[in-house]
Amino acid sequence: MTASNRKIVNDPVYGFITIDHPLIFKIISHPYYQRLRRIHQMALAQLVYPGAMHTRFHHSLGAYHLMCNALQELKGKGVVITAEEELAAKIAILLHDIGHGPYSHALEHTIVEDVSHEEISKLLMESLNREFHGALDLAIDIFNGRYYKSFLHQLVSSQLDVDRMDYLNRDSFFTGVSEGVIGYDRIIKMLTVKDGELMVEEKGIYSIEKFIVARRLMYWQVYLHKTVLSAENMLVKILARAKALASSGVELFASPTLHHFLYNTIDKKAFENNDECLAKFCLLDDYDIMGAIKVWATHPDKVLSTLCGWLVNRQLFKVVLSNEPFDAATLAIHKLKAGKHFGLNEDELDYFVFTDEASVRAYNVNNEKINILFKNGTVKDISSIDNALVSHTLAIPIKKFYICHPKI
Repeated sequence: MTASNRKIVNDPVYGFITIDHPLIFKIISHPYYQRLRRIHQMALAQLVYPGAMHTRFHHSLGAYHLMCNALQELKGKGVVITAEEELAAKIAILLHDIGHGPYSHALEHTIVEDVSHEEISKLLMESLNREFHGALDLAIDIFNGRYYKSFLHQLVSSQLDVDRMDYLNRDSFFTGVSEGVIGYDRIIKMLTVKDGELMVEEKGIYSIEKFIVARRLMYWQVYLHKTVLSAENMLVKILARAKALASSGVELFASPTLHHFLYNTIDKKAFENNDECLAKFCLLDDYDIMGAIKVWATHPDKVLSTLCGWLVNRQLFKVVLSNEPFDAATLAIHKLKAGKHFGLNEDELDYFVFTDEASVRAYNVNNEKINILFKNGTVKDISSIDNALVSHTLAIPIKKFYICHPKI
């Protein structure tokens, strides 16, 4: 890439991010990638934290920047990383979120059925690879954990990857929630590789513990904040009602792309080896959904119009959290109240009164572990270190149950 083609992006979190390879610039310029500008990173968290308006585009570029820094640090410590491997790892992290649908996780199993955003990301990477004549082969192998240098995959996806480092740092920045701030720069400085595995030097233990604590706090304070749960459940119920109406032949206002996904069953099989389906998916973004919701707020269907009107005007469900599941009697009482107040039948009430659960495990000892490399050459999982904070509390999964119902 010539000096005249070298690009810099001014990021509010890290400052200048450099794009210095023509293939990376081509990928970022591709419509599939540019679509990420139109998908909110934190879905409807903006209804609680007004600053949380950043996008998947911001996050993916930020994760790319941290990957660049991590690779540079490892090379400086003598880890052998070829130019091809470096480029492939950067591409893998750049594309790790390309399969996200509108409003990120909120609609993952509503717009499409039985296919995760990770699976769609893989399919889109393969589609782009065909378009770029195999230039993404190594990036795909790293992304899928098939490449023999495991640490490259671990930088993309593990319990200590640059994806998590960026979203914690970025989400805390845009929400103003300081509990999520992590020492990402120090963590990157402490990274090392032994026997092909990513590890952290002994002096980085406390930075890693802070990273894990920050993740737990951000989940309960931001991602699973009860008002965020309310808004995102309302969004899911709106799309579920829209799909139910569409399947019964009711004609709904929708962009051509949204219309396709509402009136057809789009599952994993529909995506596989189907570049046309992938291309249609990549035309779908937050604007399609919110544009439809604003119009549906005046639809004759009482359930759809009520839910849409409430969401647009931030009249959200009341959410009550509990450490124990809600019993059938509690659910029945709230359904009876809502049914009388709004004149809803039993089937319609399921859209207004329901229970669910949310759980977080800040550190999973059964998953790919965060290993600490001690000066004497021994390696220990962070949860097994003497007096480690992680082993005492953070490795225990926390589950909360909640009930949503209208404010009456």
